[in-house]
Amino acid sequence: MATNEKISVMLVDDHAIVRSGIRAYLEVLPDIQITAEAQSGAEAVRLAEQIAPDVVLMDLKMPEMDGVEATWRVRQVSPRSQIIILTSYHADSHIFPAIKAGALSYILKNIGPEELASAIRSAAIGEATLSPKVASRLIGEWRDDRSEGMQDYLLLTDREQEVLALIAEGLSNAEIAGKLVISEKTVKSHVSNILSKLHLADRTQAAVFAWREGIIKNEKE
Repeated sequence: MATNEKISVMLVDDHAIVRSGIRAYLEVLPDIQITAEAQSGAEAVRLAEQIAPDVVLMDLKMPEMDGVEATWRVRQVSPRSQIIILTSYHADSHIFPAIKAGALSYILKNIGPEELASAIRSAAIGEATLSPKVASRLIGEWRDDRSEGMQDYLLLTDREQEVLALIAEGLSNAEIAGKLVISEKTVKSHVSNILSKLHLADRTQAAVFAWREGIIKNEKE
């Protein structure tokens, strides 16, 4: 997305009043544009394939197709679309399937309007936002697998470990390439190898892995 373009957002929720409330706030912001609304997961998939929005605000509980399946399907038809789960549910049975399906962020509906706008702006550049309750559950779950995770980490080459640390610090592929004086294509290859070796789905999970294992602290000490 070009920096001078508005962030295109699709609202997905089966309650019209919820969509109306979100739209009322977001549509007055100069850098965000609501380009579509869907009242079911199936409709969201159809629209995403047609318009490929930058960001999708996805409810979890909907008719026809729930938010988890819709998230997975939207990512298939529109890989460029970043998905924010916006829901009232924060149980493990909701959080983990949504993240594994490809959601970038997971926030609760008690979030403030400004925080929601900030989450959308972050998602548009590939940065995740997690509600505190959700973040603590994710960290707790992944901490249980720590010893196994460190075994996987040791399979990474020195360069891959460097790249992982920089991912966790929030650097983009281009920024990593510049810092390590390598091509962006090479960085993408390293990222792919890292995700494969650590059995992770995306950069967000890789960053959380690094935070959990203390890799950032270790790199700086």
